[in-house]
Amino acid sequence: MLDFDMKEQLRSVFSKLEHVVVLRYAQATHPAQSELEEMLRDLASTSEKLKVVQSDEASDAPKFELFVSDMPTGISFRGVPGGHEFSSLVLSILYADGKGKRPDDGIVKRIQALRGPIRLKTYISLSCENCPEVVQALNLMASLHSDFHHEMVDGAVAEGEVAELGIQGVPSVVSNGTLIVSGKISLIDLIAKFEAAFGKGEVSQNELNLGTFDVVVIGGGPAGASAAIYSARKGLRTAMIAERFGGQLQETKGIENMISVSYTEGVQLAAQLSDHVAAYDIATFEHRRVAKIVPGVMKRIELESGEFVDARVIIVATGAQWRKLGVPGEKENIGQGVAFCAHCDGPFYKGKRVAVVGGGNSGVEAAIDLSSIASQVTLLEMGDRLKADDVLIAKLKSISNAAILTNAKSTRVLDDGRKVIGLEYQVRDSDRPQVLNLDGVFVQIGLLPNSQFVRGLIEVTPSGEIVVDSKGRTSIPGIYAAGDVTTIPFKQIVTAMGDGAKVALAAFEDQMRASAVVYTAE
Repeated sequence: MLDFDMKEQLRSVFSKLEHVVVLRYAQATHPAQSELEEMLRDLASTSEKLKVVQSDEASDAPKFELFVSDMPTGISFRGVPGGHEFSSLVLSILYADGKGKRPDDGIVKRIQALRGPIRLKTYISLSCENCPEVVQALNLMASLHSDFHHEMVDGAVAEGEVAELGIQGVPSVVSNGTLIVSGKISLIDLIAKFEAAFGKGEVSQNELNLGTFDVVVIGGGPAGASAAIYSARKGLRTAMIAERFGGQLQETKGIENMISVSYTEGVQLAAQLSDHVAAYDIATFEHRRVAKIVPGVMKRIELESGEFVDARVIIVATGAQWRKLGVPGEKENIGQGVAFCAHCDGPFYKGKRVAVVGGGNSGVEAAIDLSSIASQVTLLEMGDRLKADDVLIAKLKSISNAAILTNAKSTRVLDDGRKVIGLEYQVRDSDRPQVLNLDGVFVQIGLLPNSQFVRGLIEVTPSGEIVVDSKGRTSIPGIYAAGDVTTIPFKQIVTAMGDGAKVALAAFEDQMRASAVVYTAE
């Protein structure tokens, strides 16, 4: 099942395993059982530290668990974790052995402070590109928490459970038969949800203080990485706070406009940025979200976790995120008929009726992709014309099962208590709402600046972009901003990198001038 090149890569990955990791599979008569056993044997052949054994458990579907020294790790898989989920299996083996990329001590303590028992199942699709991130985060948490068990479940081998639970989107995380998370979600938000759902222990004040720095960069995308590197190169005590390293890069496929790099992919570029930052003495606090900034000569950055950081200079480089409709029924039905990724969730709507909201390139591309899966696709645009490229519009208009509605403002997502059944919209110059009877709504309406935590503190535009001058200065001295979160034009990776470097240099220059003034006065 695993080719020679893959096995060679795995031998390298597993060469530093210190403990014996046992892959214990259940007995099943499912057609995919032989495929699972072959995959596990191939995997075990890459390291003497990997063992495959059969348990006495009987199962309706292929299933296996990970053990270390006969002790359960809390990690199990139901189905054959191939495709995008194969990486989840590989990482789980590393997690079980205490290897792999782990969060910093602050995040580890938050995970370990969750009140058990925690028993979770995540229903996934092997074609889903977002599912591995959630599966891997939960497997990591299971490896760090003594009373946390997580099972990945391939929806294709558990169709009855999927139907009973009313799952229409992946990944869907279930606890004791109740859906608690659906759709793409970060580790930081998973921890927050579990703290609310299961409770948490106390953390001391000393553990909440992350330190004092000359420069703190908020944001881990291209602008943030660039700003942090340039600050560190100037000899400044530098820290980064980020929800997730790479920012929007993690959502980006092919990149063909990075000068000197003819082609790369977002995940690869994010990893390279992370490695570059790690080469410098930069304190990195990932999986954090800023609650607010308290201004002053020394500024305090308060995090939603209760932690805080003090800094003389702050550079905000938090980028932007996918914009939501903000209408009744949208949030409540995410994963139950409301989706943001046509590639991931599209297969759930085979032969069904769907709508795509948004007439830009992303919306029209999503409608084109969905037209080959769904029985009917309706694209809604609030303006009087589509904003996408002409070639995409022409392609969409040529598709027989696709329709376009302009001047149509989406006002409500309708459901029957379990799933989406329609979308209410209003045509311009009409007071009477109209309804599309459908099974799914895909939202594709652009990006929103991640500036919520500074609104009311520094000047922003009506759309939320931070107002900056030519050197990235904001309306408050000592607070700078760079990249997509600002008013700079042309939101591109290469411009964000340059902007981050420029702002870091400007901040350093301003601090040197201020020091010179103080020194002269003395």
